[in-house]
Amino acid sequence: MIRFETSLGNFTVELFPDQAPLSAENFRQYAVDGHFDGTIFHRVIPGFVIQGGGFTENMTQKSTRKPVKNEADNGLKNLRTTLSMARTSEVNSATSQFFVNLVDNAFLDHGSRDFGYAVFGKVTEGMDVIDAIAAVQTGRQDVPLEPIVVHSAKIIEA
Repeated sequence: MIRFETSLGNFTVELFPDQAPLSAENFRQYAVDGHFDGTIFHRVIPGFVIQGGGFTENMTQKSTRKPVKNEADNGLKNLRTTLSMARTSEVNSATSQFFVNLVDNAFLDHGSRDFGYAVFGKVTEGMDVIDAIAAVQTGRQDVPLEPIVVHSAKIIEA
């Protein structure tokens, strides 16, 4: 379990290492390394997703490790509350950025339109905080007008 403390409140995520071992370990290691501390949710689209894990408050992209193999074919679905690896159009390009599904997004699943986006965890506590993040005002490119900062992301006992 990983506890995120943000400027809008806290939420906890559970990882799925059995179904998405590469993605879950990648995410866990970014949390252990303190990578998420000081990042923002830089893409907020109500009724779709909130995305974070890659940019600082001044929109500087953080350095990352090498991308992980896309595990979207693991049978998990992009349902409300799940976390998935964000990526570019390159299938195996996911690094530190992730998104939380605000609704069921079947079109992001493996095979429905392309290889898909790897689900590797879910929000187990604090979905009200996720919904509050989703409700903020945004400007250009779906960036919140007031930064939503991750103060810390720490491994906690289940």
